[in-house]
Amino acid sequence: MPITITRLSIPEVLLIEPRVFGDERGFFLETYKRSQFAEMGVTQTFVQTNHSRSCRDVLRGLHYQLPPMAQGKLVMTLRGAVFDVAVDIRRHSPTYGQWVGELLSDENHRLLYIPPGFAHGFCVVSDIADFVYQVSAEYSPAHDRGIRWNDPALGVRWPILAPLLSPKDAALPLLHEAENTFEYEAPA
Repeated sequence: MPITITRLSIPEVLLIEPRVFGDERGFFLETYKRSQFAEMGVTQTFVQTNHSRSCRDVLRGLHYQLPPMAQGKLVMTLRGAVFDVAVDIRRHSPTYGQWVGELLSDENHRLLYIPPGFAHGFCVVSDIADFVYQVSAEYSPAHDRGIRWNDPALGVRWPILAPLLSPKDAALPLLHEAENTFEYEAPA
C-alpha cells in the first residue's frame, strides 16, 4: 500500500504517510489516492490548490470558511518544515476546542487531511517553507473567518515564542467570540 492513513486523537483529522520510492536519481511518492481516502470516509473533491512560501517564525492561522464554502484541506510541505495544527470548532463535538499538531516537512513527506469544521494554521520552523494545500471549496472572502493563534482556551503549544503574524491574523477573535456555524454530526 503506497499510502498509510492514520486517524489522530481527533479521529476526523488524518495523518497521511506516503511510501517513498527513492534511488540515486531522486524519489517518487503518491500524495493522494481517491480510493484510499474513500475507504477512510473522505469523499470530498479538491477544487483549488494553494501554495505559500514563508520564512522562519511565520504563523498563518487559525483559518476556516463558513458553510456553504467550508473547506476540507489536504496539506503538505514541499520545502522546509512546518508545525501544522487543526482545531475542532464543531459545537457539541466530543473534541470541541481541542487541537492536534504534526510536523510536516520535505524530509518526512507527511500530509494532513483536515475536514470542514476545523480551524487550521501552521508555523514555519525552518528557514523557508513552501506549503501546499488542496481545498474542497474555493476561497471566498465573504465566508473567511479565523480564531486567534494564542487563544488560551485552546492552549495550542506552538514551537515558536514570537511568531510573525499578518495584521489580519493578529486581530482574529477568540474561539468563544468567533462567528461559527459548525455543528457536530455523530457518525451513523
